[in-house]
Amino acid sequence: MANKSLITRILSSIFFKRANLGAVRYARNTRSLYQLIRDALNKSGGLSGKNIATFREQLGIVTRLLKAYASGEYRQLPWKTLIRVIAVLIYFVSPIDILPDFLPIVGLTDDIALMLWLFSGMKDDIDKFRQWEMTANTPQDEAPRRPETIRIG
Repeated sequence: MANKSLITRILSSIFFKRANLGAVRYARNTRSLYQLIRDALNKSGGLSGKNIATFREQLGIVTRLLKAYASGEYRQLPWKTLIRVIAVLIYFVSPIDILPDFLPIVGLTDDIALMLWLFSGMKDDIDKFRQWEMTANTPQDEAPRRPETIRIG
């Protein structure tokens, strides 16, 4: 219940509203989107704890999804979900939010709670992307090639 009220407070905060407004600009600017992805991955690299490996795995999937979207390879993500993902990443990388990141121990609580909310809320989209990712990375059966004739002399 406490986590639910934290998420509600975050989503109604001026910090998240600003992130949400900025998300549209990021969605339309591939270079900015790639930089946001790098910033989120860099920030997550400094996290430690017993459940952080699962968090990083989920973040890795979401960032791969965004990269595939930005490159045009994967466009099966609804616009509303794309904006939500980008807004959450903007909030995540911002050091100034409801619980500023410079506060020891509690500073990242809101960021991680919001990211976990995102992961659970877009589970179906993540599953669809992972399925696409597996099929996109599987080499298609190639037609058998005719042996090449090598001319001698």
